[in-house]
Amino acid sequence: MERSKYDCLIVGSGLYGAVSAWKARREGRSCLVIDRRPQLGGNLYCQKTEGIEVHSYGPHIFHTSNRKVWDFVNSLTPFNGFINSPLANYNGELYSLPFNMNTFRQMWGISTPEEAKAIIEEQRKEISCEPSNLEEQAISLVGRNIYEKLIKEYTQKQWGRECKDLPAFIIKRLPVRFEYNNNYYDDTYQGVPVKGYNALIEALLEGVETVTGADFFANRSYWESLAERIIFTGRIDEYFDFCFGRLDYRTVTFETETLDIPDFQGNAVVNYTSKAQPFTRITEHKHFYLFGDEVKFNPKTVISREYPCEWSEGREPFYPVNDIRNTAVYGKYRELALSQNKVVFGGRLAEYRYYDMAPIIEKVLDLK
Repeated sequence: MERSKYDCLIVGSGLYGAVSAWKARREGRSCLVIDRRPQLGGNLYCQKTEGIEVHSYGPHIFHTSNRKVWDFVNSLTPFNGFINSPLANYNGELYSLPFNMNTFRQMWGISTPEEAKAIIEEQRKEISCEPSNLEEQAISLVGRNIYEKLIKEYTQKQWGRECKDLPAFIIKRLPVRFEYNNNYYDDTYQGVPVKGYNALIEALLEGVETVTGADFFANRSYWESLAERIIFTGRIDEYFDFCFGRLDYRTVTFETETLDIPDFQGNAVVNYTSKAQPFTRITEHKHFYLFGDEVKFNPKTVISREYPCEWSEGREPFYPVNDIRNTAVYGKYRELALSQNKVVFGGRLAEYRYYDMAPIIEKVLDLK
């Protein structure tokens, strides 16, 4: 490769990087995409097993009310109409998610919105002041029963911390519906790519030069010399050599298993909210694609259990820990990032925030 060969170097081939590459190519700019992993796509990467598209890094359901974004992704590869309706399993008791009249009926045996509202309102009274932590915030929103069975132990598994030690703002808004509606998202358009997310990434990167197994930091000066502009989607603290300290992350270990049965749990996603199970959820991947005979009548199925844990070097960082300390540290890195003329920082690791897929696409397409 020659020096200053490209208009843009994109570090990371996840959704932010791939959409950035698509946009650059359409605007007539040359770009190179590099990724540390051996495959493209970041956490969207899928692996086909027994004819089933397995979401290797956890379930990804695309959802948006932005028609422009929905039309954009479907112009690249067709999406189905999958609706996410997860279940919660608390020691064998099954509850519908998100919290709605089906949940309240299963929890209390009631049938009307008025009954549900009365119970929640009564239980909320135990929090009489402004919530100071996640536990108090959750109870103030949905009451003690739902908190104890569907939030408390699940959240502690997810974050590795007691709910009383987590800030209230993490759970500031909980979807609560006083109607019989198990659709997890309110968005108009929902689905997953019929051919898997690899097809979406391949379409975004069509005609773009890519290099996998390439560690930006292992040969930083060389990669930086190749382009006038850099789009960086990796860890922002690592980019600045941890000058303000390290940011914390949570990560997930996936235990994927192929079973010689056609159906394991009858649903794509089941959350396990009790501490009796060390994993937080089980994904059964074929249920994302039950729109064709090839998958529907497949005699086998593939499931993945998710085990959250603290992140350490060598593992994939998944979730930023947006507590007071980390928010303050990230604020310093953000100020430093804004002073960089050559580099654009984007995506969940570079912006230290959790992103759904559609907002990432909107953001990149709107960038000047």
